[in-house]
Amino acid sequence: MTQLTENLKAKNAEYASSFVKGHLALPPAKKYLILTCMDARIDPAAAFGIDLGDAHIIRNAGASAKDALRSIVISQQLLATREIILIKHTGCGMLTFENKDAYSVVDNNLGGQASKELKDLKLDFLPFPDLEAAVGDDIDYLKRSSLVPEDVPVSGWVYEVETGKVRRVV
Repeated sequence: MTQLTENLKAKNAEYASSFVKGHLALPPAKKYLILTCMDARIDPAAAFGIDLGDAHIIRNAGASAKDALRSIVISQQLLATREIILIKHTGCGMLTFENKDAYSVVDNNLGGQASKELKDLKLDFLPFPDLEAAVGDDIDYLKRSSLVPEDVPVSGWVYEVETGKVRRVV
């Protein structure tokens, strides 16, 4: 095992030794979901006051609604969540490149077979050049989708990694 996996094992043993919340129900108690970025500088539970069992937290690169739609449908249709809160953030890596850049990096680092696989998949890395516009675009995407019921509140926010504050955009 690596030092990281050894640490994971040790920290989990410590956590499990006092764990008392195994009784929580599968559906989130407060019936909402947060879609946010996978950025390691964001701790959704601490930043947004989410207790274990309260909400679904969906994380992906850039807090992309398109990338998260499968999980959103499962959360809402199978596990009864009734609100969507999308939170992108300042300093997001998705602001720093375009698809062509990602394709080039993959080709340089992983070679032709990986590059061909990306092209065959027509993978869109879903970068965006404007943070607030991207929040609005994702909210529009969710509101237009027939997979999200019309009566589900959907809001869009920006988390400031520099201050820990969140502000509503949509």
